[in-house]
Amino acid sequence: MSGWVAVAGLGPGAEDLVTPEVRAALAEATDVVGYIPYVARVAPRAGLRLHASDNRVELDRALHALEMAREGRRVVIVSSGDPGVFAMASAVFERLETAPDFAGTEIRILPGITAMLAAAARAGAPLGHDFCAINLSDNLKPFDLVEHRLRHAARGDFAMAFYNPRSKSRPHQFARVLEVLREECGPDRLIIFARAVSTPDEALQVVTLAEAAPEMADMRTVVLVGNSQTRRVGDWVYTPRGTSVAGAAG
Repeated sequence: MSGWVAVAGLGPGAEDLVTPEVRAALAEATDVVGYIPYVARVAPRAGLRLHASDNRVELDRALHALEMAREGRRVVIVSSGDPGVFAMASAVFERLETAPDFAGTEIRILPGITAMLAAAARAGAPLGHDFCAINLSDNLKPFDLVEHRLRHAARGDFAMAFYNPRSKSRPHQFARVLEVLREECGPDRLIIFARAVSTPDEALQVVTLAEAAPEMADMRTVVLVGNSQTRRVGDWVYTPRGTSVAGAAG
C-alpha cells in the first residue's frame, strides 16, 4: 500500500472553518502528527493513531511523518490556520532537503484559513490592499531582524499582520514593536487586537497606536495594523483598494 503525507491547516479554531479537503484527508488518515493542542482538535476514531508532540520539534515531527509514509501509512500533519504560514509545510520541505531518501514520498499541502484572514474578516477589511505578515517571535531569527523588517514594512505603507506578538518568555519585545510603529506611523494609525478568533474566547479591540498597550496581546492574539489610508466606517475597519477616493467604482 502506498503511503502519503498531507500537511493540513485546521483553520483558526472553529470546526466549520476546516475545509472539506482537510476533512477528507483526516477521514483517510491512519496517523495524525502535530503540536499537542492541534492534535487535540482531531476526533479519535478506530484505526487512527494520534502522535502529539511539544513545540519546537518541527523537524523531528516531519521526519517521523515521512518515515511512517514510507511504511505505507497515510499521515496528516496538522497545523492551525494555513500550514504554509509560519507552520509545518516549510518544516516538511526543510527536512526533505536534508533527507533525500524520502524524495519520492507523495506530499500534499492542504491550505487552511489563516488566523490573520479570519481576524481581518471579523474587523471588516483592514488587509484590503497591499499587506505583509511578520512573525514577531525571535525563536528562529534575531529580534533586530524583526525590527528591521517592521520598519521597512511601515515605511512602505503596508498594512501588517503580526503573529506571536507576546509570550511569557519575551513579554517586553512587543512594547518595542509598538514604539517602532509609533515612530514610523504616528499615533493615529489604527491597530486591531484579535484574540482567539472563531472560538468561544474571541475578543476584538480596535484602537489607535497612541492607545495600544503591550498587555492587549498574547500568543493567542493576531495583531493587524492598518496603512495610512485605513479607516473606520461605522463599526468596521477597512483599507481602500488603492489611492482612489471612497465610492469610486471598481
